[in-house]
Amino acid sequence: MLDNIEYNFDEVVNRKNTNCAKWDGLKRYFGYEDLNPLWVADMDFKTPSFINEAIIDAAKNASYGYSIDSDALYESIINWQKNQHSWEIYKEDIYMINGVVPAYSACIEAFSNEGDEVIVQTPVYPPLFKSVNANNRKVVINELKNDNGYYTMDLEDLESKITSKTKILALCSPHNPVGRVWSKEELEKLATICLKHNITIISDEIHSDITFKKFTPLASISKEIANQTITLNSAGKTFNIAGLNCAYAISKNEEILDKFKKIAQKREIQSINFFGYISTKAAYDNGSVFVEELKKYLLSNIEFAKDYLKKKNMKIDFNIPEATYLLWLNFSKYNLSHNEIKNILLTKSKIALNDGVSFGSSGDKHFRLNLALSQKALEIALNQLSKEFS
Repeated sequence: MLDNIEYNFDEVVNRKNTNCAKWDGLKRYFGYEDLNPLWVADMDFKTPSFINEAIIDAAKNASYGYSIDSDALYESIINWQKNQHSWEIYKEDIYMINGVVPAYSACIEAFSNEGDEVIVQTPVYPPLFKSVNANNRKVVINELKNDNGYYTMDLEDLESKITSKTKILALCSPHNPVGRVWSKEELEKLATICLKHNITIISDEIHSDITFKKFTPLASISKEIANQTITLNSAGKTFNIAGLNCAYAISKNEEILDKFKKIAQKREIQSINFFGYISTKAAYDNGSVFVEELKKYLLSNIEFAKDYLKKKNMKIDFNIPEATYLLWLNFSKYNLSHNEIKNILLTKSKIALNDGVSFGSSGDKHFRLNLALSQKALEIALNQLSKEFS
């Protein structure tokens, strides 16, 4: 284990001209090249050196053929979940895949038939409902309750919408974009409804390490809940290695995991990038100190943003997130339409944010801002924002 390491999150990292989607994809996704990109959910911090060194060491062999997983990799995942989240899992509970989104799409095919219903709690990460439509299933929207920017589950509405065709609930935990860490009590109530109606829960927990309060893996609560759940996770968000395509599914229910494996193999998503294996093991073996330092810096950036908006008398609201490095900005206090706000952001503020409407209709006049960047760079972006919205 690596201890007493200082990580320089203030360092500005130039990601331009590296085929970086966040920076080099601006023209493609927004129609403009001269934007300050605060959109894609990856970080403008250097990947920690213990991961880079593991990759470089592996590259010295100069052979990049097909790879297989190893007991050591599974042990790293098992230890990480136990040490970080007090969750006991075993090798037979885990299946390696090349991404959480491809795995989520495979889950939809595995646990439902065409025409069946999938409950999605919006506003939410867009692939959670786009993948439902792509698999010819029906999206059932269960809007989160919004109390002045603090979101909770509307479980009465959820249960009222369940029919004999409802087979899956898509859970985003912690929630992207609203930043909630669902409490154990909230998760228990949700799971009780799913157990009652025999609904399989797909729990996307990719942001589970970047939490500022206690996180509870859904399947860790009880054997009954674990038996109804498949969990999807990756080190990608936490350690900025999303481009290395390594993720994993976990289920204590052998039947659920076997159904998933069958579809994963059919879709060929079980083949993992060689460096994905290397980086994930290095991250989980050595990353606990890094994660703690990262969270401190992110919290500092969140507070900085909150104070900056107040100092500049900006009418942009956001609740301090309980997890993630994402701010769910609310522009509703401006007498502007959603498209007018979007146009000002792109043509005057020159900032690329994720469009809130892409997270569901309740994202009207909302935009998602990624603050996983140096505080100096964040200040520059907020200054751009303040010129038009003070």
